[in-house]
Amino acid sequence: MRSPSIKKIFLLLLLLGISLQAAPTQEKASPTSSPTATPSPSPSPAPTVMEPIAATVGRILEQGHFLRLPLNDPNPPHAPETPALSMTARVMKNYLQILDYSHLYFIQSDIDEFEKKYGPTLSTDVLRGDLSAPRAIYDSFRQRVEDRVAKVKMLTAKKYEFSSNRTIELNRQKAPWPKNEAEADLLWHDRVKAELLQERLNKHATDSPAKIVSHRYQQMLKYLHEQTDEEAVKTFLVALSESYDPHSEYMRPSDMENFSIQMRLSLVGIGALLRPDDGYTRIVEVMPGGPADKDGRLKANDRIAAVAQGNGPFEDIIDLRIDKVVEKIRGKKGTPVRLQVIPAHATDPSKRVIITLTRDEVKLKESEVKAEVIDVPEANGTKERFGWLTIPSFYSEMDKHGSEDAKSTTKDVRRLLTRLKKENIQGLVIDLRRNGGGSLEEVINLTGLFIGPGPVVQVKDSSGKIAVSANNEPAPLYDGPIVVLINRLSASASEIFAAALQDYHCAVIIGDERSFGKGTVQTLLDVGRFLPPSLFGSNQKAGSMKLTIQKFYRVSGGSTQYHGVSSDIQLPSLTDNPEIGEGMLPNPLVYDEVAPLKVTASSPGMLFIQTLKQRSADRVKKDLEFHYIFDNMKKLSEKLKLNTLSLNKDFRQKELKEEKKENAQHKAERLLCAQPALLEYEITLDNVDQPTLSKFVPKKKPEKDPKDKKSSSDDIDDDADDSEEDPNFVDPEKREALSIINDLSTLQKASKAVPVAASVAH
Repeated sequence: MRSPSIKKIFLLLLLLGISLQAAPTQEKASPTSSPTATPSPSPSPAPTVMEPIAATVGRILEQGHFLRLPLNDPNPPHAPETPALSMTARVMKNYLQILDYSHLYFIQSDIDEFEKKYGPTLSTDVLRGDLSAPRAIYDSFRQRVEDRVAKVKMLTAKKYEFSSNRTIELNRQKAPWPKNEAEADLLWHDRVKAELLQERLNKHATDSPAKIVSHRYQQMLKYLHEQTDEEAVKTFLVALSESYDPHSEYMRPSDMENFSIQMRLSLVGIGALLRPDDGYTRIVEVMPGGPADKDGRLKANDRIAAVAQGNGPFEDIIDLRIDKVVEKIRGKKGTPVRLQVIPAHATDPSKRVIITLTRDEVKLKESEVKAEVIDVPEANGTKERFGWLTIPSFYSEMDKHGSEDAKSTTKDVRRLLTRLKKENIQGLVIDLRRNGGGSLEEVINLTGLFIGPGPVVQVKDSSGKIAVSANNEPAPLYDGPIVVLINRLSASASEIFAAALQDYHCAVIIGDERSFGKGTVQTLLDVGRFLPPSLFGSNQKAGSMKLTIQKFYRVSGGSTQYHGVSSDIQLPSLTDNPEIGEGMLPNPLVYDEVAPLKVTASSPGMLFIQTLKQRSADRVKKDLEFHYIFDNMKKLSEKLKLNTLSLNKDFRQKELKEEKKENAQHKAERLLCAQPALLEYEITLDNVDQPTLSKFVPKKKPEKDPKDKKSSSDDIDDDADDSEEDPNFVDPEKREALSIINDLSTLQKASKAVPVAASVAH
C-alpha cells in the first residue's frame, strides 16, 4: 500500500546518506576449505550497473525501512511462531528458498558450504557493491539444475510399474535438503515417477507422459539459461528485502510497469488475457471492448506463434517466456501489431492466419467496483430489496492524481451507492473477498462514505511517531444496515476498511475466521534518484524499491498486522485455512498495539451480534452447500497434514472414481434441493445512470477445447465436479450474507432505536 508522504521519505533518505557513492567492488580472498559436493561456479561477471544498484538497495533497507535495522543485526524482532534468526541468516535462508523452493536441487553439503563461505557476510557485502557470493550461489544452482535435468531425461525413459505403496511428499518447503546425492536421486526417482503417473491419469495429455515430463524440465533449464545477470541479481535483492518483511521488494523497471498497470486499471495493448501453454502463448479470454474484441477474429484457445511490429518482420515466440511475449504485444496507443495465429480448431500447428490489430487502452473491468440490487423473497410472499457492492481492490490513477478523469474507487463507489439508495435498498452487503488492498488514500476516503467525518486508521512510523488519518466527509452517504463479507484473502486496505466499520459499530463483519493480516504501509522509491549521475547514466533505469515504512493500527488500538480483522460471524469456507495469511509469509512484522482513540459514530445502530450469530448457525447447519464445504474443509485439512501423494495407480484411480461418484451425488442432491434463483439486477459504471435496472445475466464461460491439455498439477479428470459451473449451484456465502443483512434490517426496524450520535469508547 502506498503512503502519501513519499517526498518526506525521499528527503529522509538523502539526509541519512543514501545517495553516497557505493564503494568499488573488491575481490574477497577465498578461504581455505576441503573439497565438497558443491559444483564449481562459473566466473562471476565483471562489475556491472547492478553493483551500485545493490549497494543502494541495501542502504535504503537499513536506513529507510520501518525496522531501521542494520543488515548484520543479530536478533531482529520475529513472530512467536517463527524461529529467531540473525538478519544475515534470514537473507541466506530467503535466497536459498527462492532458488530451491522444494529443497530438491541442492544437497546438504551445498548448504553447509554456502553458509561457511558466504553466510557471515552475505548480507553486508552488498553494501560495498560486492555481489560475488549471490552470483556464485546462483551459478551453483544453475549447475545443479543442469545436472538434475540430465538425470530426469534418463528417468523418464525408464519403464515403471505403478503398483507399490510408496508415496512422495507433496510440499517440501519445510523439508530438509537431501543429505547426499544418493538421497537426492531417490527423491527424484519418486518425484519423476509421480509426475509420469499423473500424466497417465490425465485424460487430456497431448503426448506420452515421458515426453511431457522431460519437456517440462527442459523448459525450466531453458528459462534458467535465458536469465540475465540483472534478473539473477534481482532474485537476490528480493531475498535481501524480504529479510526485513515480506512486502518490501526491489522491482526492475518491467516489474514497476506491471505494478502501475494494476493500480490504474488500464493498459495499452490488444485486450486479451494470455498464458503460456506448452511453448505457445494461448488466448485465455478476449476482453470486452478491447481491440481484439472489436476486430472479432481472435478467439479463446487460439495460439500465438509469432509477433511483428507494424510492417516489420515476424519474430517467433514459441518457447519464449510469457513476460517477453507481453512486452512485444503491448505498445504505444495507436500503433499496429501483427500476430501469426494458430486457430483453436486447427489440427495442424503449421496452419496460420495473420491478424493485424491496432493497440488501444484497455480498461480492466474485472477490477472495477460493481453493484447489484437483489430482491429477497419473504415467507409472507413479499420481497425485501438489498444492495450488494463488490470492491475487488482500492485503485487510483497515481499519475492523474487530482484530475477529474482519474480512476478512483471512492468516486466509483459514490456513483454506485447513490444509485442503490435511489432503489430504496433496506440494507447493504459489501463484498471484500479476495480484495488484496491498494491505495491508502482511497480506503480513507471510501470509509468516510459510511462513517462520516472522523479518524479511520492510525499509522506509526519507524521513529514511533503516530499519525491519525481521518476523512473529511461531512456525513455518511449511506447509514443503513451494513454487512461486510471478508475472507483470508482480504488484505491491507480492505482490512483497514472492515476494521473501521467494525470499530465504529456501523457494520457486522462476516466470513472466514479472520482476514489476511497485512497491516503495513509501503512506499515506492526510484532507486536511480539515490545514485550519482557519475555512476548511473540519465538514460538508464535502476528500478524501484517497494519499502515498508509504517504500520497500521485500528482506532481501537490494535494493529491489523499479523492478526487481521476477526469476523463477528464465521461462515464455513475453503479459504478459511491457517495456511493462508501473513503468518505464512517470510519474516512478517509482529503484532502490537497503540493507545485507542475515542471516536463518535455518526449513525450507530444496534448490531444484535449474538442473535445474528445464532440464527446464522441454525441456517448453516441445514444448508446443503455448507455441508459440502464442511466435508471438503475436513478432507483438505487431512491432506495438508498428511502431505503425501500415492505412487500406486490403482489407489489413485480408486480415489478419482470415488470423488467422481461423490460429485455426481452432489449434483443430484442439488437438483432435488434446488433453491429458487435470486432476482438480481446488475449495476456497473457503464449502466449506473440508465433509468431502468438491467437483470443480471451470468457470463458464459468460453467452451473448452476438447484437445486442451490441463495443467500438469491437475490430477482430477474432466468429469470432476466444478460446482460454479453447475446450474444448480448457489454461492452459499452470498445467500447467507443476504439472510444476515435481512435479519439485521428487520431487527433494527423492530428495535425502533432513535438515530442519535453516540460515543464509542474503546
